[in-house]
Amino acid sequence: MFTGIVAGQGTVRSVETRPDGRSARLLVDAGPLVADLPHGGSLAVNGVCLTATRTEEIGAGQFLADVIGETLVRTTLGALAPGDTVNLERCVPAGGRLDGHVVQGHVDGTGTVVAREDLGEWERVRIAVPGELAPFVAEKGSVAVDGVSLTVTAVSAPGAAEPWFEIGLIPATLAETTLGRRPVGASVNLEVDVLAKYAQRLLAFARTDSTPAPEAGPTAGEGA
Repeated sequence: MFTGIVAGQGTVRSVETRPDGRSARLLVDAGPLVADLPHGGSLAVNGVCLTATRTEEIGAGQFLADVIGETLVRTTLGALAPGDTVNLERCVPAGGRLDGHVVQGHVDGTGTVVAREDLGEWERVRIAVPGELAPFVAEKGSVAVDGVSLTVTAVSAPGAAEPWFEIGLIPATLAETTLGRRPVGASVNLEVDVLAKYAQRLLAFARTDSTPAPEAGPTAGEGA
C-alpha cells in the first residue's frame, strides 16, 4: 500500500519491450530511495506498483521490474522512453504516517491534461477523465494522478459528454513531482478512491440480487 506522497523522482534508463509486445522490462535510476529495496519489494513508478526483480544484475541505486501487458495497456508506462522522469514512492511501512490517502498502486486508467492555469504560487489543472471513472471522482475527494495524492477541487456535471475534474498544485507538488511539467495534452495515470470502487461493486450486486425474501413466520404471540 502507498499514500500518494512522492518520495523522489527517478530517470528511466531503459525500456526493453518483448518482441510480442505483451511485456517489457523497465530499468530506472532511483538513487538512494531503493538502497535497501530487496528482490520482490514494491516501488510505485508514476503511481504503478511494480515489483523489484533481479537486483543482483543491476547497479547501485537502480530499480528493475518486469511490466506485464495489462499494465502496458492500462497505464502510461508503455510510452516511457530513456531519459523520462518518473515519480517514485516506497510502500508505507506498518505504523507509518498516512499523509496522503490509501493508494494501492493499481491504476484504473489514464486521463489527459486539458488545461493549466497559473494562479501565482499555485496552478489549477483540469484533467479529462474516462467516462467509466467519472462517477468515482468527487469534489473534495481524493485521487492519485501519476502516483500523487491530490484533493479534487471541482468536477464536471453527471452525464457530461466530456467529463473532467480539477486539482490544485501547490509549489511543493510543482517542484517535487513530474506534475509540474506535464503539458496540456499529456497523458497521466489515474487511480480513483478504492472505497468508492468497493461501494459501486456492492451496489451492483444489490441491484442484481434476485433471491426471494424468506417468508415471515409467526411472530411472538401468534399461533394456535
